[in-house]
Amino acid sequence: MPELPDRKTAFFEWFSAVLEQAGITDLRYPVKGLNVWPPYGFLARRLLDRALREAVEPLGYQEVSFPTLIPETELAKESEHIKGFESQVYWVTHGGTTPLDVRLCLRPTSETAMYPIFSLWIRSHRDLPLRVYQVVNVFRYETKTTRPLLRVREIHFFEGHTVQTDETAADRQVSDDLRSFARIAQEAALPYLLCRRPDWDKFPGAHYSIAFDVPFAEGRTLQVGTVHHYRDNFSRPYGISFELEDGSRAFAHQTTYGLSERLLGAILGGHGDDRGLVFPPPLAPVQVVVIPIPGKEGREGVEAYAGALVEELQRAGIRSKVDGGPDRPGAKFFTWEARGVPLRLEVGQREVSSGNLSWTDRLGGRGKVPRTDLVPGVSQALEQFHRRLHLRAQETFAAQLSVAQRMEELTPPGHVYLVGWCGKEDCGHRIEERVQGGLLGTLEGELPKVLEGRPPSPCVACGDARARWAAAGRPL
Repeated sequence: MPELPDRKTAFFEWFSAVLEQAGITDLRYPVKGLNVWPPYGFLARRLLDRALREAVEPLGYQEVSFPTLIPETELAKESEHIKGFESQVYWVTHGGTTPLDVRLCLRPTSETAMYPIFSLWIRSHRDLPLRVYQVVNVFRYETKTTRPLLRVREIHFFEGHTVQTDETAADRQVSDDLRSFARIAQEAALPYLLCRRPDWDKFPGAHYSIAFDVPFAEGRTLQVGTVHHYRDNFSRPYGISFELEDGSRAFAHQTTYGLSERLLGAILGGHGDDRGLVFPPPLAPVQVVVIPIPGKEGREGVEAYAGALVEELQRAGIRSKVDGGPDRPGAKFFTWEARGVPLRLEVGQREVSSGNLSWTDRLGGRGKVPRTDLVPGVSQALEQFHRRLHLRAQETFAAQLSVAQRMEELTPPGHVYLVGWCGKEDCGHRIEERVQGGLLGTLEGELPKVLEGRPPSPCVACGDARARWAAAGRPL
């Protein structure tokens, strides 16, 4: 395999190279910003989709499917929403050679496709709450430099939509969604910041937006998902109202919960290294690869032994594969390291004879497991690897955070800054100008360790003591 670009000095070139090398994407499709998902990458995407489903369905979400095409008349009903997307929409203007009476757009997000139907589904308070989700592709005309998984024009997207009786119920839904993401992030071994976006950067039409931001390469941050509280900003134009117990009617309050393929990009870009990808075990397409190392004699016995190991691991639900190809063992090690497989078992005549198996994990850890304890021993090794990977990610995360109490300390690039912010827009824009990026917003939930026990500093821009902790940096 060709040598990879240097991750530290040429991150985005490295990222594209490792994705292609590992078989996550194929970048040769003739339309810019559209991904091809080969089998290995598609399986990684499916596993992440499964984790998302398992995180939201216990909250009462049910899966649905809505059309891709949205009439312009529906898209335009919520004025802030259409204003936020008008430069990104792909329009369909003809059916064959016949001009359409009403232009259709390729779904940029699904509020305007779903909400006319919600107004038909919901009649009474007994119909609420409604919680649905879909896993679909959305289309946005990205004008900046496209990058696989990180900035694309056809986006693989999870979107949850709920309809609630009132603002308090919608607030509770937001809290539930934030907790569900914490579960996903744990499986991904991924630290993140929870940031309530400033008003000028919230989702078009939202009352407030809370984003999941991952400190990323070159001092940048990557927004991998968001939860939005709409109040009744969409229910009014789309007529989503219901009858209360006393016979009166009220407009519903709504929330959405969106996560894109950027989450997979954050996992692979955040954990990868100079040898390639590193998958957290819960999301790895192959969790264990078994490499037969036959000597001059006993080749068939070694390969049969390796095959039996894989069968037993697969029966236990551990995604495993034996590499019985013609390459030398060293080349196989290189290949599966590049693909990010968490654990490798090496099987030679010595292992067959002794009944003890040697393993190596993707971070270089080593150990042995008795053949008789194969499944519990491998499971324990995978759990240990996952903990080490998460710890390493947290240390990297902490190193990118910098607390700043004076404007002069905001010296990009290279850091995500934690600052006091008074909430005023002019102060926010001064901070953005100083960091040559964006004010991500005020911090929600559990604070980073560097801030534990510290009261918020005065506003870094104006000195107002009535400030909250906020994050600022250069979003990707």
